[in-house]
Formats: sequence, structure tokens, C-alpha cells
Amino acid sequence: MTGTTTTPAPAERVTHAYARDVALPGGGTLALVTLDNGFDHTKPTTLGPAGLTELREVLLAQQARAAAGEIRALAVTGKPYYLAAGADLRAVSGLVDPALARGIAELGHATYRLLGELGVPTFAFVNGAALGGGLELALACDYRTVAADVSALALPEAFLGLVPGWGGCYVLPRLVGIRAAVDMVLTRPLANNRMTTAPQALEVGLVDAVLHPADFLEQSVAWAARVLDGEEQVTRRELDGQDEWDAVVAAARQQLDRRLHGAKEAPYRALELLASARTADKDAAFAAEDDALTDLIMSDQLRAGLYAFDLTTRKARKPAGAPSAELARPVRSVGIVGAGLMAGQLAVLVARRLRVPVLMREVDEDRVAAGLANVRGQVEQLARKGRVSEGEANRILGSIRISTDLSTLAGADLVVEAVTEVLPLKQRVFGELEDVLEPGAVLATNTSALSVTQMGAHLRRPERVVGLHFFNPVAQMPLVEVVRTQASDDAAVATAFAVAKALGKTAVGVADRPGFVVNRLLLRMLAEVAAAVEGGTPVTVADRALRPLGLPMGPFALIQLVGLPVALHVLRSLHEDLGDRYPLSPGLERLAAEGRRVVPEPDGTGAEADVDPAIQEVFGEPGRDGSLDEQGVLDAVLAGLAQEIGLMLEEGVVEGPEQIDLCMVLGAGWPLHLGGICPYLDRTGWSERVLGRRLLEPGVADVPAPRTADAPV
Repeated sequence: MTGTTTTPAPAERVTHAYARDVALPGGGTLALVTLDNGFDHTKPTTLGPAGLTELREVLLAQQARAAAGEIRALAVTGKPYYLAAGADLRAVSGLVDPALARGIAELGHATYRLLGELGVPTFAFVNGAALGGGLELALACDYRTVAADVSALALPEAFLGLVPGWGGCYVLPRLVGIRAAVDMVLTRPLANNRMTTAPQALEVGLVDAVLHPADFLEQSVAWAARVLDGEEQVTRRELDGQDEWDAVVAAARQQLDRRLHGAKEAPYRALELLASARTADKDAAFAAEDDALTDLIMSDQLRAGLYAFDLTTRKARKPAGAPSAELARPVRSVGIVGAGLMAGQLAVLVARRLRVPVLMREVDEDRVAAGLANVRGQVEQLARKGRVSEGEANRILGSIRISTDLSTLAGADLVVEAVTEVLPLKQRVFGELEDVLEPGAVLATNTSALSVTQMGAHLRRPERVVGLHFFNPVAQMPLVEVVRTQASDDAAVATAFAVAKALGKTAVGVADRPGFVVNRLLLRMLAEVAAAVEGGTPVTVADRALRPLGLPMGPFALIQLVGLPVALHVLRSLHEDLGDRYPLSPGLERLAAEGRRVVPEPDGTGAEADVDPAIQEVFGEPGRDGSLDEQGVLDAVLAGLAQEIGLMLEEGVVEGPEQIDLCMVLGAGWPLHLGGICPYLDRTGWSERVLGRRLLEPGVADVPAPRTADAPV
């Protein structure tokens, strides 16, 4: 990355290792090591150089006791809610000396391998979250118990730009099999960092026993004693055959290629380590992990990923520009106008998370029936997948009502309008609502691009109107754009932020400008691609052009996902408001009129949704004067995005570039390994080329200053 910052890396929050003796029920002593950083659960236990060094010293002391016959076994557990949440990323992000980076990699291995070479059996009592290096700590032990309520077991390194580098890539596939290991090391991290629960861990053989959380430690000690006395037998699966191993690795590589096209280094390095784990000896495997971890710690992709990760976690907890939460009005019931697919998703989420009555209104009985069927189907699916109990499913269904009577909404504290994206229709809905709602009720629109100001312009109380722009699918997408007009008062805006937080979403405050943040930038990207195709660039070339970014899908697959009519509607709206930067596409209009797809129907093979070459006919013969190659299309897109972000910041759409980064990561799937879109445009020179300046201040999201040579490793 460009530039450096003189801000020193933050000091390590040291996790201490406290050892005490516990008498085993059948006789003898268990050495119990507890990891604790001295803070409550709001500051997770992490492992940095000083903490690893202390743990290693404690384990060496216990190894000597084991040799002297003083202990029969050793167990490791954590403070409440955590075994360990992995490596201290604050320390990692401050390293620019490869020797220090390798020192951390080697120290992790030197510490953890003691758990497999202690001379007595070792146990991990997983009482809480075990992430990354925390889970690798458990894997290094001979046996593992886990509390039944633990829901955060994961190896998220590939998500951040690292590999499980303290034994995970070697030990895990030999324990649970290559298929389950690929799922944990690659599939789950790249699917929005999906966690593994205690029951799931038992099913795949990651842990040996799931115990009740109420007396978890006592039960774990008793279980360990039974293992030591031979009363409890733990069987291990046989090592997968070489053919199966190779086939799973080959399939995983194809999946990575289809999704990332080589754009992100860490997942490929992790797969290489998994591939070699079957035949490599431990020393060679650990040395290979050291190599990979050192390279990745020094990479720009990791720094970018850590910037984006910090943005979407720590900084997202305090939304910029949000009024005081004390101003938010209580929301004891929620009304929703409309009962279509998006409205139904929102109703289920509100009923599930806010646990308040949800009152929906539709225009006729047929749409009421369809809305009820949609809601029922969603809740039944949640129950089938085990995400809600049968009783909870019944509660959710019982709290949602749909009626044709507008007065049903009269007592709602918040009403969300979710009807068709037609401004006069939305204005009419708001006008009708104003006559039935209490004066203090908040009116919100879920519009994706229309003017919230114009929706409330003819109301007697436009100050209670805000935008609450949810993304589809509502339950999965973490972002909500809270749109504030010039008329919106602090109470209405604070209520919108409070509701978004209660729904488990990250809220970003945006001004009422066309397309807000995410749709404005996504449509600028799609408009540049469409303009290239209209100018003679082959559709297949334009579709491949953005692959170096590693976006979740290509531009035409995105158009298909959103729906061509919807995408065109937003494009027309932005063209009308913002002009020729958003050129209309006659070819896409023709495809929409003919009801054609822009990517082929899925064939069931999992092949990537590339553009259908047959749609080339609507754009004319390719190769005309002005056609671009892949690099030309990518350059046009990046130049357009830099220009648009510069204009958005001038217009005050958000408080600063970090909010744009947050929106694009959470709302558009902008890859973490690129960091935010703003540092990426800074790093690649597009900001200065187009705007004559950087988007971020020097030092923000850049490579940190070197650690001192005597930093602990």
C-alpha cells in the first residue's frame, strides 16, 4: 500500500495462562490452565507474542511435572464466553519486518505442539468462542469437550487474508477428513464467515463431547477422568484415501477459481496446505504454514482486510452522524404497507428480532393470501433448518397480521412503506397514513433510489419521514441505509437507527441523494459496463473485465440477481437525476422487453453464472471502433467509481469516505482483501488520477510503521 503512518502499533492486550491443580474423581491430578486477559467479555481473549510466550512457559513447566509423574493430564479452558478469539490482530497489523512475522508463526507452533508432546493426555475444555488460533489451540490437544451453547467455532483466517497457521491446516483434515476441513477453512469463511455450532462440531468429529453449560467445567473434568480410566472410549476416523483427498481438493480449487479468479491469495495458500496435509510430516507441514503465514502477514491484502474488518466491527458499532439514542421513540408495534416478497421478509425479521406485533396492509384479499403464504413459508423454512423452535415459529406467525383495512396500522409506532417503486404511489400511501397514524409515529420508506424528500413534501409533518433502505435478502444482508432528509427530525432518525440496531443490522446514515450510496455506486459500475458493450465491446469481454477485483459475481450475474427490470428502473431514475454519467442502455431495455435472461438458467453443475453470449445480438456486432479490451473496461469502471465517490463526498451524502467503504463492504460485497473501495482507489492511483487527490487521509488504511527490532516474538 502507499505511504506509512507514524502511529505506533497498539500494545498487546496480554492473555495470561493461569495453572492450577484439580483432583480427578478416579485419583490423580489434572493441571488446568485457564486463559484470561483480565477483562470482561466485551474484550475477547486474544493471543499475541507475550501471551503465547507465557503459555509456552506454563506448558513447559507442566511437561516437567508430567515427566516427574506429578500430573496425569492437562486441560486448557478460558474465561467466561471465550476459549480464545484467535491471534491478536492489532499486533499482527503492526508488523512490517518479515523476521518478526515469521517469529509469531513459529512461536505459535512451538507453543501449541507442546500440547501434543506433553507426555500425558491433553484436553481442551471449550467453554466459549474458539476462533482462529483459539480453535487451533483446541485442535492441538488430544481430546476436546465443548459447552452445548457454544455457537462460534471457526477458522476465519481466509476471510481476513490469512491461513490457519498454527497447525490448523495440518491437524484439522487429519482429524475430521478433507471434506469437512475444506468446509471450515474455505467454504464457511468465504460465505460471510459462517460459524460452526457445538452440535455441528460433534457431528463432524471436531469435538468429542458436548456437555451442558451449567456445570460444564465439572462435567468436563469428570469426562476426562473417564477417558483416562478407560471408561470412555474415543474413536478417530481413518485418514481419507488419497483419491478422495485429491478429488475434494480439485473441486475446492474449481470453486475458488469460479468465485475469486485468483484475486485473493489467502484461500489458495490455505488450499495448498490442506492438499499436502495427508502425506506431509508434522515438521514439514508446520514449516509450510510458517512460510504462508509470514508471506500473508506482510501482504497488502491482509492490511486491506484488517482495515475493512475493523470498519465493519469496531467502528460500525457507533454510526457516524447518528443522533443520541436517547431521542429514539419506543417501538411497540410496527406497520408495513405492502405484503410482497421484500415486505414479507421484513415482517418476519421484525417479528423475530423486535418481538412486537407486525401489522401489514395490502389492497385486496388475493394479495393478503399471497402475503400470508410468503410469511408462513419463510417461518417454516426457519424451523426446518433449526434456526427457530416450533414454539418460536408459532409465536412469529401469531404476531404478524395482514389486512386490507388501512386503519389496522393506526396504533403502530413505526410504519415502513414497501410498495412498488413509483413515486406518486408512495406519496399517496404516505398521505393516507398521515390521516390514521398517531402524531408521534415514524414514517419510513424502503425505497432504493427515489427521493425521500419528495415522498414527504406534501405531508403536514414531513419531519417524521425517514428512509430505511434494507437490502435483499433482508435477513442475510447486514446493511441498512438510514436516509435523512432536510426536514427529518432527530427523533425520527434516532428511531430508525435504534430499530436497525435492534434488528441486528449495521446502519449508515446517508443524505437524501439519488441512489444513496450502494445503488449509486453499483449502478455507476453497471452503467460503465453497459456503455462499453453498447460501444462495441463483446459482452463476454465486459463480463470478465471485473474479475481481477474478486467481486462476489460478475456484472451481468448481478443484473440477473437484482432483476433486469428493477436494475433498469434504478438506472433510469439515476439517469434522470444525475445525467449522462448514467447512460441508458437500449440493448438491456430490449432484453427486458423480451423477458430474456442475461445469464443462462442454472444447469445444476454449480458453474459460474457467466453472461449468455447469445445476448450479444441485441447490442450489435462487437469489435466496432471504440470497443475496449478487459483492461479498458476495468479502467473505465474504476475511473467512474472514483469520480462518483468524489461527487458524493462533495454533496455530503455521507460524513466521510469510511462510511462509503462500510456501505460497499456490507451492502455490495466489496471484497475485504481490497479493503474499502476508497483505499483501493487510493492505492491503485485512480483517486489522484481522476480527482487530483486521495480519498482518505495519508496513513488511513496504509501499511503501519515498523515494530521495533526488540518487539516480543
